[in-house]
Amino acid sequence: MDQDMIDLVACDESHLDGALRLSREAGWPHRREDWAMVLSLSQGFIALQGDTVVGTVMMTPFGTGFATINMVIVAATMRGRGLGRRLMDAALRACGKRECRLIATADGLPLYEKLGFRGTHEICQHQGILRADAALASIPTSGMEWAHAGDFTAIADIDRQALGIDRRPLLHLLAETGRMALLREGNRIVGYGALRQFGRGEVIGPVIADNPAQAQTILSFLMDTRPGAFLRVDTPLPGGLSPWLAARGLAEVGGGIAMRKGPERPAPTGPAQSFALASQALG
Repeated sequence: MDQDMIDLVACDESHLDGALRLSREAGWPHRREDWAMVLSLSQGFIALQGDTVVGTVMMTPFGTGFATINMVIVAATMRGRGLGRRLMDAALRACGKRECRLIATADGLPLYEKLGFRGTHEICQHQGILRADAALASIPTSGMEWAHAGDFTAIADIDRQALGIDRRPLLHLLAETGRMALLREGNRIVGYGALRQFGRGEVIGPVIADNPAQAQTILSFLMDTRPGAFLRVDTPLPGGLSPWLAARGLAEVGGGIAMRKGPERPAPTGPAQSFALASQALG
């Protein structure tokens, strides 16, 4: 099929059913609601062969200095013909002068490297149902409580300290579609975590804290509210939580390579850091 016969158009609600079909063919767990959430934050592009969706990509901006590129899928019958490059070029043009990040699969890694992305660290995907004896790996959850509307500013501040970007639109959506919990030490909020429906079950993330022990406290609190549920956590390998997650019964099932391109933003001010992603699409 000649590439000239494939149209690239702006993604809107009418394309979500086709995008969902494409992601299911690729083995992704996303529901239509998961696609709609990403689209609500993003500028997307769809490759159409006639009326059939044969490719997707999303560019999700966070302010004027940062963006993620995500949901990059090309139909199996269309691979090897340059369509992935066309989709990425469209997303990068939309990204403009922002620093751009993505999570690369093994299949996508060669293309992203050709486009100038460089790897920074690994992301480990853990998922499963908590083991019946997972209490052996659990830890006390003192200092934890469910977040309320009045806590949002503090949560957004901690998130910005950890990542160096303003993700308030994403955080608002997470608060609306799921639940947030926070960790206090004295009168200070030192970390938070979010829990929401996603794919086959539920995802825990983001989890932001000063150190791994605090992150484990937040994760334990959220896990303990969902006995028997299918849970997923995407954690940066430098955070060191993979063995602990496996001990809780969430097996490592893959992951990806975090990559970036373009002008780097100033380093986060800390001490907060990211221990779990909202999703591999949104960071």
